[in-house]
Amino acid sequence: MERQHVSENNINTTLAALTTQLVANPTLPAVPNTPPPPVPSPLTAQRVRPKLSSPLDFSGECHNSCVFLNSCSLYICLALEQFCNEQEKILWALMFFKGGHAAKWSENIFRQETDTSVFLMQTWGDFEQQFRVHFFPVNVEANAINTLEGTSYH
Repeated sequence: MERQHVSENNINTTLAALTTQLVANPTLPAVPNTPPPPVPSPLTAQRVRPKLSSPLDFSGECHNSCVFLNSCSLYICLALEQFCNEQEKILWALMFFKGGHAAKWSENIFRQETDTSVFLMQTWGDFEQQFRVHFFPVNVEANAINTLEGTSYH
C-alpha cells in the first residue's frame, strides 16, 4: 500500500514540475487538438467488386441454353450499372451468339429491325421468353430420360 502511495506522489510531483515549466515557458508550441482521422465505415468505404466472367459464346445447342441464359442473367444482375436500358442488355447478350442456329436467329432479329425499324424485343423479359422458345428443349424430362435410357449413356 505504501509503495502505491509513493508512486502516486512521484507522479504528482512530476506532473506539477511539468505544469510549472509549461506556464513559465509559453514559447513552446501548442499541441493542436486534432482528432484522429475517421475510420471509414463499411458503407462509405470503396467496395472492391469481384471480376465478372462473361458468358461463353452460344451456338444454339439446347444442352447449353440454360447455362447461357443463367450466365447472362447473373452478369446483368451483378453489373446492372453497366447497362443504360433494356435494349443494351439484349444487344450485349446477342454479342455471344457466334455460330449455328444462334447466329442465324440473331441475324433474323437484326434483319427484322432493319425492315420494320422496330426492335423485336423491348425488355430483358421479352428476350428471355423468345430465347426459351427458340433454344430450350421442348420436353426437358423426356430428353433426360432418353439420354439415360439410350445406349450412348452406358
